Amino acid sequence: MTPNKEDYLKMIFELGGDTALISNKQIVAGLDVSAASVSEMVTKLVEQRYVTHTPYQGIKLTASGQQKAAMLVRNHRLWEVFLVQSLGYPVDAIHQEAEKLEHATTPEMADRLAKMLGKPQYCPHGGVIPDSDGHYLDQSRVALADVEVGQKGHIERVVDEAAVIDYIFGLGLHIEDHFTVVDKDQQTVTLHQTETGKDLPIERKRASHIFVELKD
Repeated sequence: MTPNKEDYLKMIFELGGDTALISNKQIVAGLDVSAASVSEMVTKLVEQRYVTHTPYQGIKLTASGQQKAAMLVRNHRLWEVFLVQSLGYPVDAIHQEAEKLEHATTPEMADRLAKMLGKPQYCPHGGVIPDSDGHYLDQSRVALADVEVGQKGHIERVVDEAAVIDYIFGLGLHIEDHFTVVDKDQQTVTLHQTETGKDLPIERKRASHIFVELKD
């Protein structure tokens, strides 16, 4: 499998395609690619039985697609933990390095890496790390873009893609930050960041790739 196909499987997994239907539009925004490129790749993934595609409804991983995606995500996120914990990389500088390392990682190497790191369950960006059998904890499915004005919560994870990570950390927003949504329109979601007392306007495109846990 090519690295490009692997990136698509990981993105579908991260957007919730393991349990629900997701749209081509979500993949376009997540990978920052053209709609035509997504349509072409989805067709290939359907042919290889990694995903199913229901016209006008969405895309979902098959059992084999979910297993493949889980292993790719496992490799990537284990390396992210290693880069932060063992090599002292800043959290916003690890994605590209892990992207290179994951493609050369064997199952035995991943198992040894996990054992050395204490079998972590989450990466520095808040994403779950599947175990060697492809099992993983439930992930948050609530996107910041869908949170209503007045609701409160904290940032649980962000989509593990360079453009998303650079944008979010560039704003000064971090995993576990607490917030209240104070305004939203067709282009922007504005949240009040509890830790800094600042109001942060966030593009809705990016807000759809920030996942949160809401406060009752």
